Amino acid sequence: MLVRDAMSTVVLTIGPAHTLRQAARLMAARRVGAAVVLDPDTSGLGILTERDILNSLGAGQDPDRETAGTHTTTDVVFAAPAWTLEEAAEAMTHGGFRHLIVLDAHGPVGIVSVRDIIRCWAPARHRAAATTLAG
Repeated sequence: MLVRDAMSTVVLTIGPAHTLRQAARLMAARRVGAAVVLDPDTSGLGILTERDILNSLGAGQDPDRETAGTHTTTDVVFAAPAWTLEEAAEAMTHGGFRHLIVLDAHGPVGIVSVRDIIRCWAPARHRAAATTLAG
């Protein structure tokens, strides 16, 4: 199975000036765990995750003053839609993160998360186990 089959095509894009509270509200409304942060000044892409927001809150920072740009990961590993889920899982495991921005030649087309991969793998493993038991 490929990343394009598992990824969410709901890509929340925010700017670096969004506050963490604004980002959290947008992420919650769209039921996503990460937002792509597009900096128009640098044309760079980054990612802000729910964990980034949680770490800021845990450090006692004010979510109405802290900005997405301050907490954005800019050293991002991107996935291609044609990657296998194994390649995506390996990249996540190696990098220690749970989301990959999926890019094609035109820009971000999706985000794939650990949850997306598990959602795809679990039914396949269940079918394989049922076939083994029935055989």
